[in-house]
Amino acid sequence: MAKSSIEYVYGINPCFEVIRGKKRKIYKAYIGEKSLNNPRIKKLVEFLKKSDVPIEWTNRERLNQLSGATDNQGAVIRASVYKYDSLEEVAGAEKILLLDNVEDPHNVGAILRSAEIFGFNTILMPVKGVPEVYPSVIKVSAGASEHVRIVRESNSNSYVRKLQEEHGYKVIALDEKGTVPLNGIREVVKDKILLVIGGEDKSVGQYILNRADFVVSIEQSGKINSLNASVAASIAMFVLGG
Repeated sequence: MAKSSIEYVYGINPCFEVIRGKKRKIYKAYIGEKSLNNPRIKKLVEFLKKSDVPIEWTNRERLNQLSGATDNQGAVIRASVYKYDSLEEVAGAEKILLLDNVEDPHNVGAILRSAEIFGFNTILMPVKGVPEVYPSVIKVSAGASEHVRIVRESNSNSYVRKLQEEHGYKVIALDEKGTVPLNGIREVVKDKILLVIGGEDKSVGQYILNRADFVVSIEQSGKINSLNASVAASIAMFVLGG
């Protein structure tokens, strides 16, 4: 079955950002007919009109059906599918983030949101083991997905090998058993960083751990010995993003 060329982005922030990001062709907006008293919806409608996006007022059932979700906040946009970049297009970025074995769509969306905030505007995703940038991921990212460059064309090991050997990146893998404290890396490696984040059920793969220039950990003082994947990623990007 051929993959659809359109998708329905939902949520107020994602609808704003899918237009601002200019990554896609925008066909139409669907707005809840009982939502106009919502100040954020009012601002969105004004923005849609200024952006010459056609608006259809509709009911909640129709919005739920289009988006496939009940948390659409009364706003859905019909747009072309997410546009990925190629590795060759992004190689050379000062900081790159690789998601390895991050299987939870909610974590992926949350990581994308933090990546945009902390300056990791280039993200690599393997073709297997990590969800695509679906509307549900875009919703969790609050639309941050529309302002970063995402590559999805290979496996994690291939990304690491190419960037390390052909482009001179230092590979920093985050692992709870890492022997190097995260805080100690910032002054050692300042550019051409490839930061690798693993998932909660499956951490960074052994091949990458073996090839990494640094396997780092986040110092913890609490009794719970692990962090949520998106929280750990945010901490690492904050420390290395300065």
